[in-house]
Amino acid sequence: MTNCHGTINKTVTIFELNRKQMMKKLNIDQVAEFIRAQTPETKIYLGCDSERVKINGDWHADYVLAIVVHINGNNGCKLFGEVHRERDYDSKPGKPAMRLMTEVYKVSELYLKLAEVLEGRAVEVHLDINPDEMHGSSCVISQAIGYIKGTCNVVPFVKPDAFAASYAADRFRSLRVA
Repeated sequence: MTNCHGTINKTVTIFELNRKQMMKKLNIDQVAEFIRAQTPETKIYLGCDSERVKINGDWHADYVLAIVVHINGNNGCKLFGEVHRERDYDSKPGKPAMRLMTEVYKVSELYLKLAEVLEGRAVEVHLDINPDEMHGSSCVISQAIGYIKGTCNVVPFVKPDAFAASYAADRFRSLRVA
Protein backbone atom coordinates (compact mmCIF):
# COMPACT_ATOMS: atom_id res chain seq x y z
CA MET A 1 0.00 0.00 0.00
CA THR A 2 1.20 3.53 -0.63
CA ASN A 3 0.67 6.91 0.94
CA CYS A 4 0.64 10.34 -0.63
CA HIS A 5 4.42 10.54 -0.32
CA GLY A 6 4.96 7.65 -2.75
CA THR A 7 5.92 4.88 -0.34
CA ILE A 8 4.88 1.32 -1.10
CA ASN A 9 4.61 -1.54 1.39
CA LYS A 10 6.25 0.69 3.99
CA THR A 11 9.47 0.63 1.96
CA VAL A 12 10.72 4.09 1.10
CA THR A 13 10.54 4.45 -2.66
CA ILE A 14 10.27 7.51 -4.83
CA PHE A 15 8.26 7.64 -8.02
CA GLU A 16 10.48 8.46 -10.96
CA LEU A 17 8.66 11.54 -12.17
CA ASN A 18 9.51 13.23 -15.42
CA ARG A 19 7.06 16.12 -15.74
CA LYS A 20 7.86 16.76 -19.41
CA GLN A 21 7.14 13.13 -20.29
CA MET A 22 3.89 13.14 -18.25
CA MET A 23 2.60 16.16 -20.14
CA LYS A 24 2.40 14.10 -23.31
CA LYS A 25 -0.26 11.57 -24.16
CA LEU A 26 0.55 8.10 -22.89
CA ASN A 27 2.70 6.16 -25.34
CA ILE A 28 1.56 2.53 -24.92
CA ASP A 29 4.48 1.18 -26.97
CA GLN A 30 6.97 2.98 -24.74
CA VAL A 31 5.26 1.65 -21.60
CA ALA A 32 5.20 -1.90 -23.00
CA GLU A 33 8.88 -1.67 -23.94
CA PHE A 34 9.77 -0.50 -20.43
CA ILE A 35 7.76 -3.34 -18.82
CA ARG A 36 9.35 -5.95 -21.12
CA ALA A 37 12.80 -4.77 -20.01
CA GLN A 38 11.97 -5.51 -16.36
CA THR A 39 12.36 -8.76 -14.44
CA PRO A 40 9.37 -11.11 -14.00
CA GLU A 41 9.21 -10.01 -10.33
CA THR A 42 8.22 -6.50 -11.39
CA LYS A 43 4.67 -5.63 -10.34
CA ILE A 44 2.30 -3.48 -12.38
CA TYR A 45 -0.50 -1.36 -10.94
CA LEU A 46 -3.09 0.35 -13.18
CA GLY A 47 -5.48 3.04 -11.99
CA CYS A 48 -7.71 5.88 -13.08
CA ASP A 49 -9.12 8.84 -11.22
CA SER A 50 -11.12 11.88 -12.26
CA GLU A 51 -12.03 15.32 -11.07
CA ARG A 52 -14.93 17.54 -12.12
CA VAL A 53 -14.20 21.03 -13.42
CA LYS A 54 -16.63 23.69 -14.57
CA ILE A 55 -15.68 25.49 -17.78
CA ASN A 56 -17.90 28.21 -19.24
CA GLY A 57 -20.90 26.89 -17.30
CA ASP A 58 -20.46 23.26 -18.44
CA TRP A 59 -19.13 20.40 -16.35
CA HIS A 60 -16.13 18.44 -17.57
CA ALA A 61 -14.04 15.68 -16.02
CA ASP A 62 -10.28 15.46 -16.05
CA TYR A 63 -9.45 11.74 -16.30
CA VAL A 64 -6.04 10.67 -15.01
CA LEU A 65 -4.67 7.27 -16.04
CA ALA A 66 -1.71 5.96 -14.05
CA ILE A 67 0.58 2.99 -14.59
CA VAL A 68 2.92 2.22 -11.70
CA VAL A 69 5.76 -0.15 -12.58
CA HIS A 70 7.18 -1.38 -9.25
CA ILE A 71 10.62 -2.54 -10.38
CA ASN A 72 11.51 -6.03 -9.14
CA GLY A 73 8.57 -5.78 -6.76
CA ASN A 74 10.83 -4.24 -4.11
CA ASN A 75 12.78 -1.38 -5.72
CA GLY A 76 11.65 2.04 -6.90
CA CYS A 77 8.78 2.74 -9.24
CA LYS A 78 8.38 4.31 -12.64
CA LEU A 79 5.12 6.17 -13.07
CA PHE A 80 3.52 6.61 -16.48
CA GLY A 81 0.28 8.43 -17.10
CA GLU A 82 -1.86 10.86 -18.98
CA VAL A 83 -4.52 13.44 -18.26
CA HIS A 84 -7.33 14.31 -20.61
CA ARG A 85 -10.61 16.18 -20.35
CA GLU A 86 -14.08 15.09 -21.43
CA ARG A 87 -17.56 16.47 -20.96
CA ASP A 88 -19.28 15.21 -17.77
CA TYR A 89 -23.01 14.57 -18.00
CA ASP A 90 -23.63 13.29 -14.45
CA SER A 91 -26.83 14.86 -13.17
CA LYS A 92 -26.13 14.00 -9.50
CA PRO A 93 -22.73 15.28 -8.38
CA GLY A 94 -23.06 13.37 -5.07
CA LYS A 95 -23.50 10.08 -6.95
CA PRO A 96 -21.25 10.40 -10.00
CA ALA A 97 -22.11 7.03 -11.56
CA MET A 98 -21.36 7.94 -15.18
CA ARG A 99 -18.00 9.56 -14.39
CA LEU A 100 -16.93 6.70 -12.13
CA MET A 101 -17.88 4.07 -14.68
CA THR A 102 -15.95 6.03 -17.31
CA GLU A 103 -12.89 5.68 -15.03
CA VAL A 104 -13.55 1.93 -14.96
CA TYR A 105 -13.89 1.75 -18.75
CA LYS A 106 -10.67 3.70 -19.23
CA VAL A 107 -8.57 1.55 -16.88
CA SER A 108 -10.04 -1.59 -18.47
CA GLU A 109 -9.11 -0.31 -21.93
CA LEU A 110 -5.60 0.44 -20.68
CA TYR A 111 -5.29 -3.09 -19.29
CA LEU A 112 -6.42 -4.58 -22.60
CA LYS A 113 -3.92 -2.46 -24.56
CA LEU A 114 -1.12 -3.81 -22.35
CA ALA A 115 -2.49 -7.36 -21.95
CA GLU A 116 0.25 -9.03 -23.98
CA VAL A 117 3.08 -7.53 -21.93
CA LEU A 118 1.20 -8.05 -18.65
CA GLU A 119 0.82 -11.79 -19.24
CA GLY A 120 2.48 -13.80 -16.46
CA ARG A 121 3.19 -10.74 -14.30
CA ALA A 122 1.71 -9.61 -11.00
CA VAL A 123 -0.86 -7.03 -12.10
CA GLU A 124 -3.43 -5.13 -10.07
CA VAL A 125 -6.24 -2.91 -11.34
CA HIS A 126 -7.09 -0.16 -8.84
CA LEU A 127 -10.42 1.66 -8.78
CA ASP A 128 -10.93 4.95 -6.96
CA ILE A 129 -14.22 3.74 -5.53
CA ASN A 130 -15.12 3.56 -1.85
CA PRO A 131 -17.27 0.54 -0.91
CA ASP A 132 -18.60 2.38 2.17
CA GLU A 133 -22.17 3.50 1.47
CA MET A 134 -21.41 6.78 3.24
CA HIS A 135 -19.50 7.79 0.09
CA GLY A 136 -21.09 8.65 -3.27
CA SER A 137 -18.68 6.44 -5.19
CA SER A 138 -20.25 3.34 -3.62
CA CYS A 139 -23.16 3.71 -6.07
CA VAL A 140 -21.19 1.80 -8.74
CA ILE A 141 -19.18 -0.69 -6.68
CA SER A 142 -20.92 -3.83 -7.99
CA GLN A 143 -20.96 -2.73 -11.62
CA ALA A 144 -17.33 -1.59 -11.51
CA ILE A 145 -15.98 -4.78 -9.95
CA GLY A 146 -18.06 -6.91 -12.33
CA TYR A 147 -16.88 -4.98 -15.37
CA ILE A 148 -13.18 -5.36 -14.48
CA LYS A 149 -13.63 -9.05 -13.65
CA GLY A 150 -15.37 -9.59 -16.98
CA THR A 151 -13.06 -7.62 -19.24
CA CYS A 152 -9.67 -8.01 -17.54
CA ASN A 153 -10.18 -11.31 -15.72
CA VAL A 154 -8.76 -9.84 -12.49
CA VAL A 155 -10.39 -8.83 -9.21
CA PRO A 156 -9.87 -5.07 -8.84
CA PHE A 157 -8.75 -3.34 -5.67
CA VAL A 158 -10.91 -0.53 -4.28
CA LYS A 159 -10.34 2.05 -1.55
CA PRO A 160 -8.47 1.99 0.74
CA ASP A 161 -6.24 -0.47 -1.17
CA ALA A 162 -6.32 1.26 -4.56
CA PHE A 163 -3.22 3.47 -4.40
CA ALA A 164 -2.65 3.55 -8.19
CA ALA A 165 -6.07 5.14 -8.66
CA SER A 166 -5.90 7.38 -5.61
CA TYR A 167 -2.35 8.50 -4.88
CA ALA A 168 -0.45 7.79 -8.11
CA ALA A 169 -3.13 9.35 -10.29
CA ASP A 170 -3.16 12.39 -8.00
CA ARG A 171 0.49 13.00 -8.98
CA PHE A 172 -0.85 14.09 -12.35
CA ARG A 173 -3.56 16.45 -11.07
CA SER A 174 -1.47 19.56 -11.37
CA LEU A 175 -0.50 18.91 -14.98
CA ARG A 176 -2.30 20.69 -17.79
CA VAL A 177 -4.81 18.66 -19.75
CA ALA A 178 -3.56 17.10 -23.00
